[in-house]
Amino acid sequence: MLHPLARRLGGEFVGTLALVAVVVGSGIQAQRLTPDTGEQLLANALVSALGLGVLIALLGPVSGAHLNPVVTLAAWWTGRRDGRGPRPAEVAAYTAAQVAGAIGGALLADGMFGGPVARFSRQGHDGVHLWLGEVVATAGLVLLVVGLGRTGREAAAPVLVAAYIGAAIWFTSSGSFANPAATVGRAFTDSFTGIAPRSVLPFVFAQLVGAAVGLALAPMLFGRTAVARWRRSGVGVDADACPPGPRPAPDGRAV
Repeated sequence: MLHPLARRLGGEFVGTLALVAVVVGSGIQAQRLTPDTGEQLLANALVSALGLGVLIALLGPVSGAHLNPVVTLAAWWTGRRDGRGPRPAEVAAYTAAQVAGAIGGALLADGMFGGPVARFSRQGHDGVHLWLGEVVATAGLVLLVVGLGRTGREAAAPVLVAAYIGAAIWFTSSGSFANPAATVGRAFTDSFTGIAPRSVLPFVFAQLVGAAVGLALAPMLFGRTAVARWRRSGVGVDADACPPGPRPAPDGRAV
């Protein structure tokens, strides 16, 4: 049997790979089917949201379905005092699995559509307005994830997180990457959804700023005490997916 952490990391790797493959693949398909950029964006947003919702529902019981380093960081930050969140080493392991999966997903999507494979994107995403869009998109995502956990509505995560991302692709200037791992992965595809390597670091920095904003807003809106502790029911609301250590069973044994 796989070690529990290995299984969770596998879930994060496969889930992020599938997520980026969905995002990139749907972008390539949309580009081939219509020359209208509005129709391309609509198709990409709809398919990305549907795919994300399915992956959260499927992999939530396995790894928490974070699929995003800022969600993992939010789980660590909100659970650090009571030991319910992931340890720093687990955060690093989750992030590595997510980044590797994201790169693999971009390569897989390009391969499925006939390449070229492993060609860096030439699409620059530069400018303060785009960075601001990433701050807003990521802040909203983190606020949603933490808010669902603190109000005991984690079961709604597959629908609500997917709906938010689908909407944010349209209402933010940046197209709502809102995911450092996916941002890195999308640098490896020279397609509709790619991002030039030079634009990756500013985007990731903006996403981290957005995560900090979301975490700062959460206690103001929802308080500092969760109604329900992190669970395996959906993205980000998952202490058990990254347990702090052995817990005592009713008979006193460690489990």
